[in-house]
Amino acid sequence: MLSQQDLKQIAQKGITQQQIENQLHEFTTGFPFLKLEAAAGIGRGIIAPQDAERKQLVEAWEAYKAEGKRVVKFVPASGAASRMFKDMFAFVDSDHDAPETGFEKKYFDNIGNFAFYDALDAACQKNEGKGIKQLMADGNYKAVAANMLKAEGLNYGQLPKGLLLFHKYDDGSRTPMEEHLEEGALYAASRGEAHVHFTVSHEHMELFKAKVAEKADTFATKYGIKYDITFSEQKPSTDTVAANPDNTPFRNEDGSLLFRPGGHGALIENLNEIDADVIFIKNIDNVVPDRLKPETVEWKQVIAGVLVSLQKQAFEYLRLLDAGATDAQLAEIAEFVSQKLCTDAKGQKADADYLRKKLNRPMRVCGVVKNVGEPGGGPFLTYNQDGTVSLQILESSQIDTHNEEYMKMFTQGTHFNPVDLVCAVKDYQGKPFNLPDFVDKTTGFISSKSKAGKELKALELPGLWNGAMSDWSTVFVEVPLGTFNPVKTVNDLLREQHQ
Repeated sequence: MLSQQDLKQIAQKGITQQQIENQLHEFTTGFPFLKLEAAAGIGRGIIAPQDAERKQLVEAWEAYKAEGKRVVKFVPASGAASRMFKDMFAFVDSDHDAPETGFEKKYFDNIGNFAFYDALDAACQKNEGKGIKQLMADGNYKAVAANMLKAEGLNYGQLPKGLLLFHKYDDGSRTPMEEHLEEGALYAASRGEAHVHFTVSHEHMELFKAKVAEKADTFATKYGIKYDITFSEQKPSTDTVAANPDNTPFRNEDGSLLFRPGGHGALIENLNEIDADVIFIKNIDNVVPDRLKPETVEWKQVIAGVLVSLQKQAFEYLRLLDAGATDAQLAEIAEFVSQKLCTDAKGQKADADYLRKKLNRPMRVCGVVKNVGEPGGGPFLTYNQDGTVSLQILESSQIDTHNEEYMKMFTQGTHFNPVDLVCAVKDYQGKPFNLPDFVDKTTGFISSKSKAGKELKALELPGLWNGAMSDWSTVFVEVPLGTFNPVKTVNDLLREQHQ
């Protein structure tokens, strides 16, 4: 099935023949649905710290940073913004010249409220000889939209989200990249330095680096800190082969194999190369203007405080296990694993070996928000490969839709995951964990796509905060909805939280 030319192409990407054969086998077998015990909720896997406890947790985080620990803010930022503008692309290509849909009307009725208005107006003046107001008065709405989307204008249809103007300030407008730099200074800086890492697509790398070089000093001066800003790309070795509907390899017109990015789960490799004690993870589009940042900053400190407090206790117990724990101490440790780390042995003997395995692994605390119907994964108590039950973030694709009990859990779940994580990635002896060792490889996902009019199957790796972190210790903390403000469409920028 694979030719010598195929093997050469595979080797150039840093992928083995065995990996390709495994991927093609997965197209045939599919992935098993996960076995669920329950949706997580307050008192059942989700904690909700109150005022006094929040204050203590913030203090715990500040004390941890004062020890000189290395903290990194990790921002997945490789996504193109094209999906944000799907409706506006459709308008430019439509038969009607004036806005007709509700989306189109909202965009043009409120166009002056976008942070990119001045830049778009300048692009229209340059390319059309008229500003936005005059073009709209002339009924030439499509020229306005085209200047936003296309290369001769702002090129927003092709740029990454991280480089679009999101928020308007008296001294100019800011991109999400800049908002993340400011956040890094506010809760992740340690001993006068903020480490921020962006994962960026290859075609946007130079643009990102140039914008960071242009803007970073502004925030460094504002907060009296130094920035260490680094970048990485998704590795070619994490791409996956595409298949035809009959599960044979899909080929390009020149006969070569078609590879596709493996999804955000591929970033576990990038995360694994970060030198840090603690890593914050937050998506590029989940940012707010300065007036709303205090709430976000406080809750980042709270979940980090939960993490370092639990880690400190876990490390003490691991050292106790090294020294030889008594039966009473083993019982105390077992209660910590069960109650604080929400890991149920499910009939397994909670002996020293079991407890060591559950304590000596990466740890993450995930902020979750009350379910208000936004798309995204949810927090569940889920059976693991070893038969234990622990907390996981699941997507709908991982749940058997024919299982009424599971669907009821999913649809009636009280919380969902806004991708708000803080992670501890070193063991109690200060050695970094090898994160790919903790991936559940049975949690990938197959989707239907097309290329040049031909149907194909695409394979996504276990998601970064889903199966890629399956064998981590996981704790959920309820955070306010105000800390979650994603931008999925351009009109989301008109929400009050982004104005």
